[in-house]
Amino acid sequence: MSLKTVWIDTLYKVATGSRNVRNFFTPIGAIVYGLLIFVFVVIALYVDRLIGLTNIFPSPLNLILSIPIFLLSLFLIGWSVQNFLMVKGTPVPFNPPPQLVTAGPYAYTRNPMLTGVFTLLFGCGVFFVSISLLFVFTPLFIYINFWELKSIEEPELEKRLGEDYIQYRKRTPMFFPNFLEKKEKKTL
Repeated sequence: MSLKTVWIDTLYKVATGSRNVRNFFTPIGAIVYGLLIFVFVVIALYVDRLIGLTNIFPSPLNLILSIPIFLLSLFLIGWSVQNFLMVKGTPVPFNPPPQLVTAGPYAYTRNPMLTGVFTLLFGCGVFFVSISLLFVFTPLFIYINFWELKSIEEPELEKRLGEDYIQYRKRTPMFFPNFLEKKEKKTL
């Protein structure tokens, strides 16, 4: 049995296990993910200092540009969490909702909270005037999440939610909504 299969099975067992087990793993998963984001920001800032890429645009401009980005990211994250909490689940894969969530932001993208996190990282790159966070570490973070979702979470979701998830995955983009496609479908 491969490590990937073991991880998918473990995630499935915890996600379908007792509420006590899920509640135990939820804060651990959230803290680990939060620390991963923090480490990416710190490493990016360190790399910028190492290679001398600081102060690429005037100081007040970074604040003016980053505020709407932060607001958008916090809105997406909050809206996503709210939709999960309404059906008695959390965004942490160890304690997911008992059913497929397709309402709210999940009608437009399968992972709106991650879209919010990516936007937050991008906003941090603008705020801290970090070229490496904007153009290296945020894309790397997106790639890592993409790989993890495709390799681990989506197979577990298929196993747990079955055909409903497979159909949802076929019609809903992973991270970034395609509003144009939805509009075209409505007009046809």
